[in-house]
Amino acid sequence: MEKTILVTGCSTGIGRHCALELKKAGWRVLATVRSPEDIASLEAQGLESFVLDLDSSESVRAGFEQAMMLTGGRLDALFNNGAYGQPGAVEDLSREVLRAQFETNLFGWVELTNLVIPVMRRQQRGRIVMNSSVLGLVAMKYRGAYNASKFALEGITDTYRQELHGSGIHISLIEPGPITSAFRENALVAFKRNIDTEHSAHADTYRGVLNRLEAGEQEGSAFTLPPEAVFKALQSALTARTPRVRYYVTVPTYLLGYLRRVLPARWLDALLRRAAEKENAD
Repeated sequence: MEKTILVTGCSTGIGRHCALELKKAGWRVLATVRSPEDIASLEAQGLESFVLDLDSSESVRAGFEQAMMLTGGRLDALFNNGAYGQPGAVEDLSREVLRAQFETNLFGWVELTNLVIPVMRRQQRGRIVMNSSVLGLVAMKYRGAYNASKFALEGITDTYRQELHGSGIHISLIEPGPITSAFRENALVAFKRNIDTEHSAHADTYRGVLNRLEAGEQEGSAFTLPPEAVFKALQSALTARTPRVRYYVTVPTYLLGYLRRVLPARWLDALLRRAAEKENAD
């Protein structure tokens, strides 16, 4: 029987690539997007697509109900992927900006997952995959909102895993480092919209942040991998008899995951500060 997966954040990047590759691999893919304008291009490539805006409880429920209508109430897998990064020093983040980061990157994911779990419990099986980040393992300067959302995702997924033990539902985390996508483009929009760069104590550094974001993806970087790297991890999480708890993707994730375990916190802080300063240098 054909297996069905619901994927969030399919308009660009990792979500779009994985949705298309899953279809090639024989899955029935329900590719959801935030904006109705993105549906046509996905349908043109043979995907079933509809709106599911993670910022809206109404949209999350409506998207879930549409998925259930299309599948007759069955779902084999969920890939939570839709997210964005809000740059800026923590002291420059308003409560509203921080809440918006969590609405998209955490609260919407949990709400959708909680709708899916009862379906999978009835089936006595299912796979849930959370697309986290290396910044769910370590924190870097000027990414506090994103760091926090991914650290929270890691913690809540670990809790899910314990609570779902014995249910037949497996839940895994994917932790990518730098991946070719529209992530920086979207982060630049959020940065310009929400951070008062001119009146901040970090104004000088922010000029480097803007330069980095406006430069776009570093296609030539040895550490930046294409979305295919995430798909390979996703495929394993969906098909392995006993999927891993965590899938590291890219060299920085492996390196920083290791250093987090072996270095004193102050040493790791110093290393991460130097990395951020180098990255954001004018």
